[in-house]
Order: sequence, then C-alpha cells, then structure tokens
Amino acid sequence: MDKLKSVLSGQDYEEDRGGMTEVIDATSLSWGTRLKGFIACFVIGVLCSILGVCLLWVPRKGTILFAVFYTLGNFASLGSTVFLMGPVKQCKRMFEPTRLIATIVMLLCLGLTLCAAFWWKNKGLALIFCLCQFLAMTWYSLSFIPFARDAAKKCFATCLS
Repeated sequence: MDKLKSVLSGQDYEEDRGGMTEVIDATSLSWGTRLKGFIACFVIGVLCSILGVCLLWVPRKGTILFAVFYTLGNFASLGSTVFLMGPVKQCKRMFEPTRLIATIVMLLCLGLTLCAAFWWKNKGLALIFCLCQFLAMTWYSLSFIPFARDAAKKCFATCLS
C-alpha cells in the first residue's frame, strides 16, 4: 500500500527520508483524508461542469452560467489532484516541459472564458473558450498517462485518413 501511495503522490518509493520529509509528513493530511479530499473535489468539479451544461439552455443568461459553472468545475477537478500530490509538487508537475504548453493554454482558456462571459459579454467567444478548455484539459490529463498522447495522435490521424 505504501508503494501505491508513493506512486500516486509522485514520490520515489525508495527515497531517503530526511528531517524535512519527516516534518512534512507530520504536518500533512493522512492518506485517507487526502483521498477523500480528492474524491470530493473531483465530484464537485464534475457536478459543476454537468450543471453548467444543463444551464446552457436557460434563456438570456444560459451561456454565462454555462461558462461560469464549466470553468469552476474545471478548476475544482484540477484542484482535486492537489490533495494527492500536495500544492508544491502539483505546480512543479504542471509546469514540467512535457505539459507546459497544455498547462498554459488550459489556464489561459479558463481565464479567457470568464472574461468573455463577464467583461466582454460575448457568448460565442465564451463557448469557443469552453471548447478550448476541454481540449487543453484533455491533452493535459493525457500527459500523465504513459504513451496516451502518442495513442491519441495515432487515433486522430487514423480518423482523418
């Protein structure tokens, strides 16, 4: 079980445990609490995204509500992994070279969606940015699965030919 915990948290199983590691372990959440936080945050994110899709057809304010709830759902889903890895390790992994572009595009689209909905009041642009959010989040998520991006590229290339 310790090996599974270390793999999911992104730590080496055989790492040397120094004084700082012991301090961090003593002040951090238990594995069960972290797993519950991950599940709760992820479920809230999915529910917000689904609620956003349902609110899309509300007259007048539907697109704005969709953009807001969909974006909040993506933030919550992204934040759920902080419970597994911790905030510092999560930020380091987000900005690794293999997922740097996907992270920047995803965060940019999250912000631009809210700008399009509230500041520019452009519903079409908000929907385009939501689509870009989805694509960037998918590409970002695939970067955590070995060879998933290569498989997605091959599937997409096969579908186009």
